[in-house]
Amino acid sequence: MKRNAPGAFGAILLAAGLVAGLTLPAAGRAAEHRHDAHAAHEHGDAAPTPQLNAGRKWETDAALRTAMGAIRQNMVAALPDIHERRLPPAGYDALARKVEREVGEIVAHCKLDAKADAQLHLIVADLLAGAGQMATKAKSDARRNGAVKVLGALEQYGAYFDDPGYKPIAH
Repeated sequence: MKRNAPGAFGAILLAAGLVAGLTLPAAGRAAEHRHDAHAAHEHGDAAPTPQLNAGRKWETDAALRTAMGAIRQNMVAALPDIHERRLPPAGYDALARKVEREVGEIVAHCKLDAKADAQLHLIVADLLAGAGQMATKAKSDARRNGAVKVLGALEQYGAYFDDPGYKPIAH
């Protein structure tokens, strides 16, 4: 995901643009779908999900492994407080900033082939969506739900990307 966007903020904007690029064309295709086709089959509004590379995990590079390991480490450290609903808003804000910073590192330094990169965009989208929820000022469970979304993205990373040092999070 090598890009020329300056700084973490530019990287986050670039990633957000990539997410929009992945989701908007699907929305357009759904709108083109004729209503009479619904009688023939059912389909949901599910977002795209990562796929394996012909049954194998996608290759990674050092930048990706380092950033994903850092996100994992930060989430594991906060997990007991998240589970027990003890993490204060400032804790969620700090986690969100850490996730965004590491995503910026991925965007700036990760150099995967195009197909692996496309799969990684799906995980990055969930990381950023989760970080956004964790940083919200809402009085609901949105912050905690954002943490759960980040944990789900980490789970997908471990399932779809070949990172020998990565260990799934037990929760």
